[in-house]
Amino acid sequence: MLLKSLSYFSLMAASTVAMALPDLPEPVSNNAVASTSIRDKTYVLSITGVGQGKSSADIHNKAWLHTVGEFGWVSLPPVPSQQRLSGRVGASAVALNNNFFIFGGSFINTDGSTITATDSYRLDPVTRRYTRLNDMPVPVDNAAAIPHQNRYIYLVSGWSDHGTVNLVQLFDNFTQRWSQATPFPGNPVFGLAGAIAANHLVVCDGVKLDYPKDQPRQFTPAAACWVGQLSANPNTISWQPIAHPTEQARYRLAATTVNINGEEMVAFIGGSHTQYALDGKTAAGKAAEPVADVWLYAPLQQRWFKGANTEAVMDLRGVVELNGSFYSLGGMLSQQQVTNKPIKHQIKLLPE
Repeated sequence: MLLKSLSYFSLMAASTVAMALPDLPEPVSNNAVASTSIRDKTYVLSITGVGQGKSSADIHNKAWLHTVGEFGWVSLPPVPSQQRLSGRVGASAVALNNNFFIFGGSFINTDGSTITATDSYRLDPVTRRYTRLNDMPVPVDNAAAIPHQNRYIYLVSGWSDHGTVNLVQLFDNFTQRWSQATPFPGNPVFGLAGAIAANHLVVCDGVKLDYPKDQPRQFTPAAACWVGQLSANPNTISWQPIAHPTEQARYRLAATTVNINGEEMVAFIGGSHTQYALDGKTAAGKAAEPVADVWLYAPLQQRWFKGANTEAVMDLRGVVELNGSFYSLGGMLSQQQVTNKPIKHQIKLLPE
């Protein structure tokens, strides 16, 4: 009987270990992440980003893949670059129809100027091969990339080589073609986040560009949220502004769809109230710090809910869901510390 009990608890412990996400091979921030399941195997991807040094020399095209239930991460071939960019930050990764899709990103020069990547790819997690997609009509980085109906991907707003754009670019995986959806009506921003719940596209925050008279252009946090009702025509989005939950904008936060009490909501996690550069500081040297609060928007109720705080982290390009739990991978912790740790974010509502 004792042996049976020990065997049972050993199996339970092994199962717990198997489901835990291992540390990334090295600290990385601003890495794009996604997960997908194929034939009872779940794959988790982390691509591109900036390493511990937080300089342009630390931006890379590395790609790591973890199969849940196995140990460690496998290094994949680097993300290709038609422009021969040595790395990317601000890229987007989306899981769709058993594949990963990789869009945009930019390389940041030592003088702070950026080069936005023009090429996009599909990555098969089984064969581990990249296939080049048709280029985005307008290349963007730091956009919100949002899958829909296991067929479409929306790229909302973002930064291009010429500034922010108000476009909603739509990729159709069935036809492999791009088209333009109803433009984003808010201030064009980059570093925003969004997700779809109950057939409503919800996006929040980011940083906008202002052009004061007789002054250089300025980057300004944009505390604004919008909801777009989707229709049978995926190119048609009925946008409406909604109240912001805090009136404090967040930059490089993450958003995900959650199901609470049978209702789909969009949860916003992490980010910073301060817009910052590659090193986690403003041009004036002010350090940005991550936030821990979580807010959820329920489109059917047209209201916000406060979630329980999670571990504070910023510089995110998404979170992954595994068996109903949500994880950020890497990112920046307090004092701009780049981490290689997966952070589990418990999404639950606070009592009203």
